[in-house]
Amino acid sequence: MIIGRKKEIALLEDVLQSPKAEMVTVIGRRRVGKTFLIDNVYKDEIIFKQTGVRNASNEEQLRTFTKKLEELANKKLEVPKDWLDAFFLLKKYIAPRLSKKKKVVLFFDELPWLAVNGSNFLDYLGHFWNDWAYQKNLVIVLCGSASSWIIKKVINDKGGLHNRVSKYLHLKPFTLKETEAYLQAKQLSFTRYQIVQLYMAFGGIPLYLEEIQKGKSAIQNINDICFSETGLLKNEFNRLYNALFDNADNHVAIIRALASKQKGLSRNEIIKIAKVPNGSSTSIVLEELEQSDFIMAYHPYKKKKKDKLYRLIDEYSLFYLKFIENTAFSGEGTFLQLSDKQAFKIWCGYAYEGICMKHVTSIKKALGIGGVYTTTYSYLKKATEEEKGLQIDMLLERADRVINLFEIKFYNTEFVFTKAYAEKLRQRLWAFQRRSKTRHQIWMTMITTFGVKHNKHSLGLVEKVLTLEDLFLE
Repeated sequence: MIIGRKKEIALLEDVLQSPKAEMVTVIGRRRVGKTFLIDNVYKDEIIFKQTGVRNASNEEQLRTFTKKLEELANKKLEVPKDWLDAFFLLKKYIAPRLSKKKKVVLFFDELPWLAVNGSNFLDYLGHFWNDWAYQKNLVIVLCGSASSWIIKKVINDKGGLHNRVSKYLHLKPFTLKETEAYLQAKQLSFTRYQIVQLYMAFGGIPLYLEEIQKGKSAIQNINDICFSETGLLKNEFNRLYNALFDNADNHVAIIRALASKQKGLSRNEIIKIAKVPNGSSTSIVLEELEQSDFIMAYHPYKKKKKDKLYRLIDEYSLFYLKFIENTAFSGEGTFLQLSDKQAFKIWCGYAYEGICMKHVTSIKKALGIGGVYTTTYSYLKKATEEEKGLQIDMLLERADRVINLFEIKFYNTEFVFTKAYAEKLRQRLWAFQRRSKTRHQIWMTMITTFGVKHNKHSLGLVEKVLTLEDLFLE
């Protein structure tokens, strides 16, 4: 059963009803469920599927192709000498299976592994499409986890595949709502507070969530999956980036740099901390990480495009680098000890901020502004000799001339305002209004776990209070 993915399923199903041939690209972070989605939506239409083999030569990819085609042809075939012959052979055996009434699907998975350097796979795929396939009742699906590679080599191709991709699908990790639905489908019962705890460690990655076991709390599951010797995620970090990117050292260095600071970093700050080159190669790495959903780029309020900041949004990578990698002990009780420490509680606040930034659509619905155009910013003003610095991690500038400034707190109880905290918020509001010179109405908006216990200090200060329940809105 497919959980969530309503828009993605609708797009894939619409392709089957199209009166023309379609070429569909599907990208997304590794382990996010791309292959599962395509296999299930197109289970009755796929007549040929080939999955690229990592680190295999072109000759080995052609042998794999031949083995798959033998299943279709139901007979022994000679391995073609190149992809030109391979696609002619494919055409020979799928042509009799075409129908005017129903589309068939050709599925090429792990495309970046399949189209090895020097193979000319994409050139001959382009020829196959332009010479024959484009006028047939079929769909070609091209899928891979190296999102930037597919965008560059296929979607933005200047050769035979130029403008041939008719549908583009970027599969994202599950939202909190989809994560809840997934766990419920597995008959796993967790409170939403526990689901947020699980999300902080695993993110919305289906393969990771699949490891969660019934009868164990969120803390117990995190302990078993991340800290036991046989846990799937104990060493997943060391496999993850190398499986996606060639020469992944700079990718990992940037991820480590972003994980080391609990704030967004500029490109120059990343270069300094990660010790990567100040050139186009680093720009490419940042782009690759962003397109693969490991980091996000966002703009400080009223700053130029070049001043954008980067933030690590892959929950597992952040959790691994903060806790798993540097923990000298493992086994039963490890995470229970860690989760009781102050460092973990501080980290939870930062992780909760990241989750909120990924659920802006839900936040807008909770605020009743789902139909209002908004832009999400951060605000950063460095300290001077005259004034203290000011950092606001998230604000929404709205088309109705309102700005929501967000104060995000992760607590296991209702949040209680003190006199000092209320005064701090008033100073932040006043400082932002004065230094940003905005003429918009400014509303302070709290996002907590269980709400605010109002008292005389909070009255008239906070316009709206959201809770973790609001992050689960569809």
